[in-house]
Amino acid sequence: MKDRALALAGLLQAVHLVQQMAQNGQSEARPLGACIDSLFRFDAETPEAVFDGAAKLDIGLARLVNQLEGGSGRDAAVTRMAMTVLHLERRFIANHAAVEGVRKGLEEIARQRDHWGPTHPTVLSRLGELYAKELSPIGPRVLVQGNPVYLGQPDLVGEVRATLLAAIRAAVLWRQLGGSYWDFLFGRRALVQAAREWQESARA
Repeated sequence: MKDRALALAGLLQAVHLVQQMAQNGQSEARPLGACIDSLFRFDAETPEAVFDGAAKLDIGLARLVNQLEGGSGRDAAVTRMAMTVLHLERRFIANHAAVEGVRKGLEEIARQRDHWGPTHPTVLSRLGELYAKELSPIGPRVLVQGNPVYLGQPDLVGEVRATLLAAIRAAVLWRQLGGSYWDFLFGRRALVQAAREWQESARA
């Protein structure tokens, strides 16, 4: 359950950043870098290695605790986006052509990521194009609500799609670790406890 909590934190951090972009026109570089970098860690030996350490998922871990504990800290829009991502992930995995297309695309973009870094505009733009090509046609569409001024900017739309691709990556990891919707029905307390343990280890 501890590894599944980390994967869900990666998903929620990406969704949170998408929301931040839609509302403010930008997002924080460090947590975005952690999400985008996860796309290129093809051979990571552990879930923690996918994100280069739990400390880089501090936003996602906090969001996971807030979402599962409910109360004033819960954000319904984040929940809706996250559940849509999980639904899209199932369709994506079942579409072998899309999976292969994403794999090849990431291998090509990896060279630019190595040269410029994960949050360079060119890298985000190409990742956004990859999402639009391979995932958008599959559906369902992830509904992103925010400021129309920002959401009308092609560059920002590309960044949003790139970050949603990272959310899909985290969702795939969660499934690979045995995650299922039962986690949200019967494993909420265990997920919250695991997230808190990751937070404590990251602060140590």
